[in-house]
Amino acid sequence: MSTQTQAQALALSGSRKRWLKDRIAQIGVTTGGILVLVTLLLIFLYLLYVVKPIFDSARVEPGAEFSLQEPGAGSGISRELGETVLLGVEEQNELVYRFNDQGDVDFYSLPQQGKRVHSLNIDREVTSVARSISHNMVAYGLIDGTIMVLTPKFNVSYPDNIRTIEPQVTFPFGEQPLVVDEAGQSLTQLSVASQGQDLLVAGITELGRGVLTRFAGKENFITGEVELNSTHVEIPGLPSDVDQLLLTPNLRFLFARSKNEVYVFDVRNLNKVALRNVLTMNAKGANITTLSLLSGGNSILVANDNGKISQWFEVARDGKREFIFIRDFATQGAVTQITSEINRKGFITTSSTGSLDIFHTTGGSRLFSAPLAESPVSALAMSPRNSMLLMQSGDTVSTFYVENEHPEVTWRALWTKVWYEGYPEPQYVWQSTSGSSDFESKLSLVPISFGTLKAAFYALLFAIPIAIAGAVYTAYFMSSGLRKVVKPTVEIMEALPTVILGFLAGLWLAPLIEGHLPGMVILLVMLPVSILVMAFAWHHLPKSLRNWVPEGWQCIILLPLVILVGWSSFALSPWVEDVLFGGDARGFLTNELGIGFDQRNSLVVGIAMGFAVIPTIFSIAEDAVFSVPRHLTNGSLALGATTWQTLTRVVMLTASPGIFSAVMMGLGRAVGETMIVLMATGNTPVMDLSIFSGMRTLAANIAVEMPEAEVNSSHYRVLFLAAFVLFIFTFMFNTVAEFVRQRLRDKYSSM
Repeated sequence: MSTQTQAQALALSGSRKRWLKDRIAQIGVTTGGILVLVTLLLIFLYLLYVVKPIFDSARVEPGAEFSLQEPGAGSGISRELGETVLLGVEEQNELVYRFNDQGDVDFYSLPQQGKRVHSLNIDREVTSVARSISHNMVAYGLIDGTIMVLTPKFNVSYPDNIRTIEPQVTFPFGEQPLVVDEAGQSLTQLSVASQGQDLLVAGITELGRGVLTRFAGKENFITGEVELNSTHVEIPGLPSDVDQLLLTPNLRFLFARSKNEVYVFDVRNLNKVALRNVLTMNAKGANITTLSLLSGGNSILVANDNGKISQWFEVARDGKREFIFIRDFATQGAVTQITSEINRKGFITTSSTGSLDIFHTTGGSRLFSAPLAESPVSALAMSPRNSMLLMQSGDTVSTFYVENEHPEVTWRALWTKVWYEGYPEPQYVWQSTSGSSDFESKLSLVPISFGTLKAAFYALLFAIPIAIAGAVYTAYFMSSGLRKVVKPTVEIMEALPTVILGFLAGLWLAPLIEGHLPGMVILLVMLPVSILVMAFAWHHLPKSLRNWVPEGWQCIILLPLVILVGWSSFALSPWVEDVLFGGDARGFLTNELGIGFDQRNSLVVGIAMGFAVIPTIFSIAEDAVFSVPRHLTNGSLALGATTWQTLTRVVMLTASPGIFSAVMMGLGRAVGETMIVLMATGNTPVMDLSIFSGMRTLAANIAVEMPEAEVNSSHYRVLFLAAFVLFIFTFMFNTVAEFVRQRLRDKYSSM
């Protein structure tokens, strides 16, 4: 084989190897890109999978039903049913209990098709009856002005590893009747509420007197028994015709309804019982059918015969607290029954048309509505876990399985102002947990979304001018030798762990700024001014002196100036604070200017997170400016343009797609930052643009609360929704960035 033929064979072999390597690289890059897209899509779908259940509507499915006429165990006879006072079911949804207005208590087993398994009768003449809102407790008013208080109890045992639930009736305040009216008159109306070992009873006697009795429980130190001390007073200003009495569980208020007027009494101190105000609570053109309390007893629900239910609670206005109308709900037909959910701010109603509706007050939403009753409903109850609904029509009790896991999460509750219990006005609030079981979850994503954008804004406000100006100077004006040192040094800053930056910001920078507020202001003003003065002086120095500094090294002479101005600003800070602000600049801001100051605030975050974002923006922007073709700058200079004109009218325009991409990459980094904002913001979810106030961001909120969230709870899923919102934020920013970058590239690519 000739030498020429061997050379051709080697060339052909090399071409094949290069082709094979190119194909492998192409396949590898394509596969990697596809895998990245698939990963992003899977993350997106998983977030949707976790988030979707919180937006599902409530579902109600029919369960078992049974007749109350079933004979008692071993008796062979049926008793008179009477009117149901309290209907309920224990936590396992196996035993149903029913208290009637004649003193009968019955327990029915659902697994045994509603068989009555236990019964009790107080064997007294009952003249009135009431149930407690906060506890499954029933009080029977007797003919001699006394009451007996009963509550159901369930003992759970596991003989032979089989769960057995044994029902019984207990007397939480003793089996002996409690004297409510010292005159011994029978009670025609009754309301009770208990808190701890205290019991408060309000009643109306047969002669129309309003009586109020408080039984204060105190444990005997020797015997361990609870002794009750009673206090009796008459209710002043009570109307002559009272339709309903209602005590709040905190033993603070008594509501007395007379037709459409509701009298509100302050009963915290029985020695100073006072009529607070009289409210007309009926809906326009309608009459009140009943009053009920929401879980926790802070809100009162007013049902009307036109299907309207209104919510009222106490609000501070003009230096005093009063009950005001908050919101209303609508059903089809007059409201016949209303009951509140256990430990949630929801309630269920039935109407004269047989419709059953499920509402939740926080979002002001109706979650379910359907005609479920063919005859009038006489009793309605929800199970302790809010998973089973009991409805009595005639002598039949029907059960319904309820799926309503996340009623407090609605689009309105997440993104609009909500009027929460006790708040003076509708607000955006994030407060996911509390020590109280009847806490109203506040899951607005607006404050933490606002905090995310605020933190990013102040970080970019600090980082963009420094990063872009530094990138332009480094790529266009700096000498190549100095650039080889400066560019890697700035880029290596990106390797600093953000937890270290957050630690320094929270424990060193925040106290430093708080103690030197005037110094910070002086620094922000004097640093740019001094640099401009230095540039002006440099420009007017003799050329012979300027030539001592090599071209592209002029920035070095600014380092001593920056250090000197920084040190001087902080050194002068105590003197300025003493002279101008009486030694307390922070107090001057708060007391004189009305500007709140948090030690960990947006200024601290802007500096710390800006320091973390600068390397990202600098690196990309510097590459974009440095990559501008030399023939463009040389041509501009050859046509007589100055260096500055060439920079602003040629280089910056050509590099604008890359600079814009750098800014958007920095924005994406700032939006997703976690550790710095977690440690340097105070993590208070407030909506305040002030640079001296803190914030809470989406990423920090997820990091703080996810370890404490109960799996699959509303709180847990809303945190995933926050992650989804963060995902959408970054996706939108990247999409807009890519769109603008392509437009800029198309516009200036022909230069």
